[in-house]
Amino acid sequence: MFSTKGRYALRVMTDLAEQKSEEYIPLKDIAERQEISKKYLEIIVKELVKGGLVKGVSGKGGGYMLTRKPEEYSLGEIIELMEGSFSPVACLSNDKTDCPRESVCKTLPIWTEFYKLERDFFYGKKLSDLINS
Repeated sequence: MFSTKGRYALRVMTDLAEQKSEEYIPLKDIAERQEISKKYLEIIVKELVKGGLVKGVSGKGGGYMLTRKPEEYSLGEIIELMEGSFSPVACLSNDKTDCPRESVCKTLPIWTEFYKLERDFFYGKKLSDLINS
């Protein structure tokens, strides 16, 4: 299950993509359109900026914009930035430690298959898919 942080990050990214603007979009405008607290969005966009998915400028004329075209973002990268790895078990995560039971684990194949399905699904979808649907 995904948290509101991950879901709202997708909504922010979608909102920015829909604006098709060369100007920075004020966060208060995004908050109003998406009906999300501006305070909560500040936390989310800070992580999106840190992850390089959006850029921001403060002050008059400030706001946020995408760093790439919508078709260049996978939904997977957005979700993983906000939520962490899609890995359903620790032994498949990016920072995994060696599991002494890996060679005899009867459940690892099902976790591996699920991980691949979920990862492939979200990495196969682009931000542009959300705005063109």
